[in-house]
Amino acid sequence: MLRLLLVEDHKPVRQALREGLEATGEAVVVAEASTAREAIAAVEAHADLDAALMDVELRDPELGARAMSGVGAAVAIRRERPRFPVVFYSIQDDDSYFREFRAAGILSHYAYVRKSNYLLPSMLLPLLRDATAGRSFIDPEIEDRVDEVRQRDAVSPRALLEPNELRVVELLAQGLTNEQIAARLGLRDARAVSRTNGRIYDAWRLSESSTDEKVARARAALIYLYDRPIMWDEQGRALAPDRKGGWSPLFGDEDASDGGRS
Repeated sequence: MLRLLLVEDHKPVRQALREGLEATGEAVVVAEASTAREAIAAVEAHADLDAALMDVELRDPELGARAMSGVGAAVAIRRERPRFPVVFYSIQDDDSYFREFRAAGILSHYAYVRKSNYLLPSMLLPLLRDATAGRSFIDPEIEDRVDEVRQRDAVSPRALLEPNELRVVELLAQGLTNEQIAARLGLRDARAVSRTNGRIYDAWRLSESSTDEKVARARAALIYLYDRPIMWDEQGRALAPDRKGGWSPLFGDEDASDGGRS
């Protein structure tokens, strides 16, 4: 049973979605919100939520033109709950929404679909399950708007991280502890930094069981500073891609037989 947050600023649509989702017997709406601010507060109040179903365009009478969108709400939520699963839906064609989505750098645990194409419960539930499993999906009608950025995102290790994760690894590379990073970013709990570190290690393939946290932390700092793919061999040598399509020592011409030691 999926435990959901439903974020929609039109009450009749929100009610219809809730009734339809719960009628399937596969989901329960634990919390509802009509604004981005309410959505962020709802996630803080409900630690057992599995995912959110969220409209991209969210009006907020108190904030007017300064109202945060659903994408902005997701970014804020993921500061404390890294890669919290979200299924976005929208009927808007305004380029500003697509630009915001691209700039947000949301990479996984999400779906982004057109409201008119995917708003039946039978279509939403598979998307929600996929998002909770870490997969991503973009409606074909939206995909061409984000494809250019997706292709550009493959050029560097930093591009594999979301903005909140980039900020954490930047501070990690400066030598700050998790507690210091949490204080610098205004996070309530240093465990949020630890969870973000785990996402960074996964994205950069540093989370193998043979690598302890201190080693993964040091290697993440190197990858961030060089902004190049780096792998480590059994001797602990750092290797980076070379012009021939292979891997060569990152730090000089180390001898492969003795790890660079004579």
